[in-house]
Formats: sequence, structure tokens, C-alpha cells
Amino acid sequence: MGFVGEVWQVRKGEESVGEILIDDADFPWLSGKFTAGEAFESVRELFARELALAQGDAEWQQWEEVYDEISRQVTLTSPDGPVPEFLLHIEGEQAWFRWSDEPFDEDEGAPGGE
Repeated sequence: MGFVGEVWQVRKGEESVGEILIDDADFPWLSGKFTAGEAFESVRELFARELALAQGDAEWQQWEEVYDEISRQVTLTSPDGPVPEFLLHIEGEQAWFRWSDEPFDEDEGAPGGE
């Protein structure tokens, strides 16, 4: 598993939202220990709301609106550089995500991680 042990960066502009130390690779999802950075507090509530909507019975429109805001505010960077498209969940000290070098199809980025 080539990804295990890598550190991925979550950024808000020049500030660090946090780092993800990959400890599991279950294609297409990667997951690992999340260590918050100085900018995490500014997006903590967005990630909490996104996850609650993804795991609940909310309308997908609501989830999409919250996730669009996350996408506007943060970037995800692999050890090889920024990734253009990603779906990221953060809960406490755990993060899991999938990414693509190209935009996701409409149905591909389904919330919840399944």
C-alpha cells in the first residue's frame, strides 16, 4: 500500500488547516490521523455540519451547499502536490478522503464514504 505513511496537507490559503498521516488505503478512500493546524478552528463547524448531513437523512442539496463551501475554503495537497478534486471528511483526530486528478462525475462524490 503505497500511500500508508504519507502526510497529506489541508490548507486554507497559506495557513495550515491540518495534516493527515495516512494509515489505511482502501481504494478509492484513504484515511488517517488528523492533526489540526492553526486554521482548523475557522472551518471546524463546516466539517462537523458536512459529516452530520452526509450521515443523516438530510436533503443532498443541503450537503452539497456545505461541501461547496468547504471546497471554496480549503485545498488538499498530496506529497506530490495539490489535488484538483477531493471529498474530505474530518471527525476529531480522524480524516478520510478520496481524490482525483480530474473532476468527479456527479454520482462519484457521494457523501458518507461508501
